Amino acid sequence: MKEFHCGSLVPGCDWHTRAEEEAEVIRRAVEHMRQAHGETIIRESMIEAIRSRIVEARDAA
Repeated sequence: MKEFHCGSLVPGCDWHTRAEEEAEVIRRAVEHMRQAHGETIIRESMIEAIRSRIVEARDAA
């Protein structure tokens, strides 16, 4: 399970997501960037910044 915390990229943002596939985490993060942070153009550098901050999710148990 992969996980992304937006606050690691946008300080103060509490949004996070998790999914089995890295591509799905990136898709959700990009959509969040558009809706919550007003990003209209998602450059490759933004994708790489998201990708570099994806971690293995820790079990809540």
